[in-house]
Amino acid sequence: MTSPDTNAQVTLLAPSPASLKRKREAAKELIERYYLQLTQGCGNEFCANENCASCPGFKQLDNNQAAARALELYRTRAELCTAWPIKKPRSLLFQNVSPDKYKHNSKAIRSELDEICCKKQQQNNFQSRIFSRSETLVKSFRKPEMKRNCLSCLPGNVPDNLEKSAELQTITESDHSAPCCSQQKPCDCVGQTFTLEELTVDVKSVRRVYTKLLSHNRIETALINALMYLSPDVECELSYHNAYTRDPNYLNLFIIVMENHNLHSPEYLEGALPMFCKAMCKLPLSAQAKLIRLWSTYTSSDIRRMVEVFQQLITFKVISNDYSCRNLVNEDDTAVAAAKCLKLVYYANLLGGTLTTEDEEEELSQENSEANLHQNILIEDTRYKKGPRVDPLEKELNFKAIDCCQPVISYDEFVNESLNNILAMDKDYIFFKVDSEKKFSFLTCPFLLTPYTKSQGLYYDNRIRMFSERRITVLYNLVQGQQIQPYLRLKVRRDHIIDDALVRLEMIATENPSDLKKQLYVEFEGEQGVDEGGVSKEFFQLVVEEIFNPDIGMFAYDNQTKLFWFNPTSFENDGQFTLIGIVLGLAIYNHCILDVHFPMVVYRKLMGKKGTLEDLADSHPILYRSLKDILEYEGNLEEDMMITFQISYSDLFGVPIIHNLKENSAEIPVTNQNKKEFVQLYTNYILNQSVEKQFRAFSRGFQMVTNESPLRYLFRPEEIEQLICGSRNLDFHALEEATEYDGGFTKESRIIRDFWGITHSLSEEQKRQFLQFTTGSDRAPVGGLGKIKLIITKNGPDSDRLPTTHTCFNVLLLPDYSSKDKLKERLLKAITYSKGFGML
Repeated sequence: MTSPDTNAQVTLLAPSPASLKRKREAAKELIERYYLQLTQGCGNEFCANENCASCPGFKQLDNNQAAARALELYRTRAELCTAWPIKKPRSLLFQNVSPDKYKHNSKAIRSELDEICCKKQQQNNFQSRIFSRSETLVKSFRKPEMKRNCLSCLPGNVPDNLEKSAELQTITESDHSAPCCSQQKPCDCVGQTFTLEELTVDVKSVRRVYTKLLSHNRIETALINALMYLSPDVECELSYHNAYTRDPNYLNLFIIVMENHNLHSPEYLEGALPMFCKAMCKLPLSAQAKLIRLWSTYTSSDIRRMVEVFQQLITFKVISNDYSCRNLVNEDDTAVAAAKCLKLVYYANLLGGTLTTEDEEEELSQENSEANLHQNILIEDTRYKKGPRVDPLEKELNFKAIDCCQPVISYDEFVNESLNNILAMDKDYIFFKVDSEKKFSFLTCPFLLTPYTKSQGLYYDNRIRMFSERRITVLYNLVQGQQIQPYLRLKVRRDHIIDDALVRLEMIATENPSDLKKQLYVEFEGEQGVDEGGVSKEFFQLVVEEIFNPDIGMFAYDNQTKLFWFNPTSFENDGQFTLIGIVLGLAIYNHCILDVHFPMVVYRKLMGKKGTLEDLADSHPILYRSLKDILEYEGNLEEDMMITFQISYSDLFGVPIIHNLKENSAEIPVTNQNKKEFVQLYTNYILNQSVEKQFRAFSRGFQMVTNESPLRYLFRPEEIEQLICGSRNLDFHALEEATEYDGGFTKESRIIRDFWGITHSLSEEQKRQFLQFTTGSDRAPVGGLGKIKLIITKNGPDSDRLPTTHTCFNVLLLPDYSSKDKLKERLLKAITYSKGFGML
């Protein structure tokens, strides 16, 4: 077999049910919008849209004709008019309205609502007075306990010397023993706790008001018009008048508007919501962080509702526009604004979830000190001055996405399949890497993207680094006359693959770590294979098989979890663990899939976090259940269990080992008072301390290859596992759909029909052997088998020859066998006994 490489054709996965639901809803909303435009018009008497009832000369249609015409307009993506605001002059809308009338007085608003809801002629005027003016809306819906003149009760009005404090401010009774200035009674906020980040808006009151307002259709129209008036003013005030700096309570406006549960409806999606999103994007970073902290206290249903609003807007824009290489979604202001707003909800979702404590942060600087020492000497290091990308919101929040163990709602709800299907990743990556200040890149919102889409961005990043290393090498050769190898070449013997790879990679890591970022070429001694990707795949597979062999003792295998964990008593030196770290990094860098089985805590530790109790659930499930039982035990722990801070366990060879968690551990009993400390020390020892030496070497090797990659920025730990190990789901029907045919074969050829009938009937192990035979890897890539471009080509007439493959091209050479039985016999023999290259 020979192994030239080629790029896999992109085959779209079946969209998720949530994505299909959003698409259907967005399509329905568009059609309804066209129908309303044809029957009611946009309200602009000078409208020039011939498909609008407000256009002069428009021929009226009956309901059936309008419905059929609306479907036709949807299919052709015809122009939609923007809803025309109410025609009443704006100066008349706000006459005789005092801005202070509604300040701190939600009761007054509610009482007026009860009155005007029965008076239709006042509905629009009331909505305009409140919801279309920023100064009025900001001062409305204040918390009842936030008294007007009680400064210490208003976080926005605290003294200057307290504004920079992030400590919790507890309002005690002694602080407010005197009556508030506005009331002849003690302050209502006695004994309550507030932070300086808390806002003064009464969210419960806002929700009650919206419940009444949204039950009236005419009021709904007034709300839309008010929001269309409000948004440009807000955008202007934030952009040019520093509205938030002058009044931190200006943020109340966004909280009030976002409580409208109908924001995702078609009437809002077309005009009002896009304008509001653009206004929200103008908030300064500190205001965004404050908004995130507030939203992080919301329930899962509230967060899910806000996610749906922005997701619906993105989907609506995607399916209603025909994007191309000249008309990128990145240049659509509405889609970009919705993505930026969704990022605020995403961080609120993380911040409101289960978080790890700050003292669990892994210090990677020490782990990488040796690699950095060598790299600082290199001239090439100056080419990447910016270093790893960090999201500005994370810095402002003093929070990292990796700190979240369990978000409020699932990560999957933030992924937008419609956007992934039309996103031009080559252009988006350029914006991400080069023009980030001028152009928007959706890679800055990785939560919107599927692992496959992000892996495309990582692929471009890796390839550009490889080409950059190659150009630098050519320049050295031309200018200094040095004969430097432009590729990372490894020549290994099959029988000594670990020794050969270890010696070569250790030499490279010591002398010139930047060579690890060159394109990998592997050569097996005595074989004819030319590496265009396939030889490398087999090299990785053989290295992994050898290193994870239980006889070597580097890793302990758990028969219950089917996972490997570092052996704390391993006799292997650090170089062996560094090698497997380098291998994992090189696999990602060279776009290869490995058959490794680590618990998730390994990938969390690679991302910079220490192992915690919850990480024991998949790495050491029996121990996890025991420690949880100790924490939940309500009896007398000291007398009933008689546990001390001295623990014992057996190594890989069955030898008992005793470890003291504290000084004089044998004399310290575990009690109800110190059981949390015991569990924490036990967990820390098992996942961190006992394997610190091995994992540090392993992480050092991994970081040598990936330290300049956007890997940690784009991917979560579970996605990195998928990136390294591929998908566990072998969907051969998706592979069949993505396969192409050549040399005279077609999808309807008899032998092709027989071929797929045979492959679908194979066992799970045989399917893995087939993938290994045809692609060089027995794992499905990120995104599933539908992402593999398999080519089946005719290799002559019927004969006794076995099928052969070019694994880097993913090409299967199949003779035109005369019968299905012969095809099955020849194919099974080929996939069972194939190994090596050049065996034609």
